Amino acid sequence: MINRVLIRLKLIQIVYAYYQNGNKNLDAGEKELFFSLSKAYDLYNYLLMLMVAVTRFAQKRIDAAKAKLAPTPEELNPNTKFADNQFAAQLEVNKQLAEYASNQKRTWNDEEDFVKSLYESIVASDIYKEYMESADHSYEADRELWRKLYKTFIFNNEKLDSLLEDQSLYWNDDKEVVDTFVLKTIKRFDPKNGANQELLPEFKDEEDQEFARRLFRRTILNADYYRHLISENIRNWDLDRVAFMDVIIMQCALAEILSFPNIPVSVTLNEYVDIAKVYSTHKSGSFVNGTLDGIVKVLKNEGKLTKN
Repeated sequence: MINRVLIRLKLIQIVYAYYQNGNKNLDAGEKELFFSLSKAYDLYNYLLMLMVAVTRFAQKRIDAAKAKLAPTPEELNPNTKFADNQFAAQLEVNKQLAEYASNQKRTWNDEEDFVKSLYESIVASDIYKEYMESADHSYEADRELWRKLYKTFIFNNEKLDSLLEDQSLYWNDDKEVVDTFVLKTIKRFDPKNGANQELLPEFKDEEDQEFARRLFRRTILNADYYRHLISENIRNWDLDRVAFMDVIIMQCALAEILSFPNIPVSVTLNEYVDIAKVYSTHKSGSFVNGTLDGIVKVLKNEGKLTKN
């Protein structure tokens, strides 16, 4: 699940903290990087569990209505299509998700107010109403419902963002990326796999783990050289006047450009310029892009960089 987009983002955060905290221990910094990445995987599982929690709440509402002293005919014979959603039922019994919940002891039981609020927003929506009225009872329709609901009510939800931030500082910037993996997981679910449906692995392969480890170490160990390159290419500026976050972003970018010959320069530049636009000043995107582009040209002219 953890891809290189997320690795780069976490790298910037950890390298920034490495210098700001003053305790410059390379092994501790690397450990913190991988711990931070593991927390993103926790968030992935936790958001999958949210869909199960909402479905369980729907069933709880149905059971409570039936248990009234004088339930209405509608309450005695409710439309249970949402509570019986086949995709949600498969997700609920998923072995990997159940193992995660057991090991982490993390559930949505303590956040019932939020689950209730989310459920009520869903029930009031046209998406829900159209689904409940439809004669299509296929697994595909049930899975598509949750894809739509996730994109509409969970993808951009300020209350949820605030709740997650309170639970873990590591989740502040993770959700937007993790959301894409949850949606990918929904799409991959197949009823034939039952409880054995595979979730996305924490890392796609060992290559991405090594990418994270090597990139962090090169960024720190070769910092003086990278900062020299930056300083040489901003001759009208003193390096101390450049936003510290910009320096960190360019330092990480140069580590990637010079350490990974198989990654095109354009890919690296685009990724770090996008990070600069979000995490530094409003002028950082163009500044970082121009500076790195100048450094790349110099390195190529000197024969120190041969890739495209």
